[in-house]
Amino acid sequence: MTGGQRAGTAVAVVLEADVRERLVRTAASAKSEVRAVLRAKIVLAAVDGLANGAIARELEVSVNTVRKWRGRFAAQGMDGLRDAGRSGRPRSYGPEVRVAIVATATSAPPHSEATWSHRAIAQKVASTCFAPVSASQVGRILADLDLKPHKVRGWLTRRDTPDFWQCAADVCVLYLDPPEGAVVLSIDEKTAIAARSRRHPGRPARPGEPARQEFEYRRHGTASLVAAFDVRIGEVLTEVICRNDAVTFTTFLDQLDRAIAPDKEIHVVLDNGSSHTARHTKTWLAAHPRWHVRWTPPHASWLNQVELFFSALTRRVLRHGDFASRDDLIDKLEAYVIGHNETAKPYRWTYDATPLKAA
Repeated sequence: MTGGQRAGTAVAVVLEADVRERLVRTAASAKSEVRAVLRAKIVLAAVDGLANGAIARELEVSVNTVRKWRGRFAAQGMDGLRDAGRSGRPRSYGPEVRVAIVATATSAPPHSEATWSHRAIAQKVASTCFAPVSASQVGRILADLDLKPHKVRGWLTRRDTPDFWQCAADVCVLYLDPPEGAVVLSIDEKTAIAARSRRHPGRPARPGEPARQEFEYRRHGTASLVAAFDVRIGEVLTEVICRNDAVTFTTFLDQLDRAIAPDKEIHVVLDNGSSHTARHTKTWLAAHPRWHVRWTPPHASWLNQVELFFSALTRRVLRHGDFASRDDLIDKLEAYVIGHNETAKPYRWTYDATPLKAA
């Protein structure tokens, strides 16, 4: 990569193919730093045999700039194109203070408080290390370490289920390779959907400003929904329910059983909700042998495809919806379902139950 240097001559530069490709990409990039692009162009021009003066005129920089980056690349390769480390001002705080800040941020906060603030950490460190560190300095040190003690992420510890991945695989295989001629359903309930109306009208979106919605609202009761999603074709059958129990659930299954041709096998995906695992429901399933159940593992109802439909329903209708009454809510739910079924398509399922990377 380097060549010799004689008095009065520019340093010769030789590039390997992969290094040249990297430099070409950098020189042509619209997102790379300006200084990185300039240095790449200097090296590429040097490889083409141009003299320092010619390169300086072409790139509109000084000859000393060309000589500097040409020489550093010849001596150090790609590492030579990086900025050299600068000593800067010496640190005001020693390593013991930084360790104390990290130790405090990763420990339990003082009694009655749930999270740390930068100011509280600074006060704690000042009392333990006798170092008057500021809250802003605490923030800089924590940011440098990507520590965010003021943030808390929810987490659910999965119970120890030995057959977790086998159950997940059974569900995914049903989606990816459904039995020939069988009906595949994904069933679940969405309960306690609130019918709320805003106290004042909102404002539509304008250029540079999102739509606005009144915060205060009036309650008009709730509605619950049970839905059966046809995995093969994407259509969904829903019914408003007054109770979420096993009797109501099996009544819905009776309707499905009557509506589906008697010569077809029915494969259904269910989660472990109480209405699904109740003795009454299991007795019903045992009395209907053409119904074959795939149970999602505990805390894995996200494997149930009907949850995708519920997610779309929440985004499109419920989250920002305005409902004058419970009947108005039900009317809009039913209208959305009808519109969905008119253009229904199956979801493209790709997950194969491979264990997910821990978050």
